[in-house]
Amino acid sequence: ESLTARERDVLQLAAEGLDNAAIAERLSLSSRTVERHLSNAYLKLGVSGKVARAAAVAHLFRDRL
Repeated sequence: ESLTARERDVLQLAAEGLDNAAIAERLSLSSRTVERHLSNAYLKLGVSGKVARAAAVAHLFRDRL
């Protein structure tokens, strides 16, 4: 299952080093919605645990190459 545009947006901002609160502010979302987008992205990418954020960001960049 591919990522939605919003999931990619959230991951892009995570790759820039923003935390969930900053991502939420930048995209005019709640922090909970950002968490939900990240959770959905992790599930789709099959990543979990402490390294999920880094693995998901790596996947985002790998797809761009």
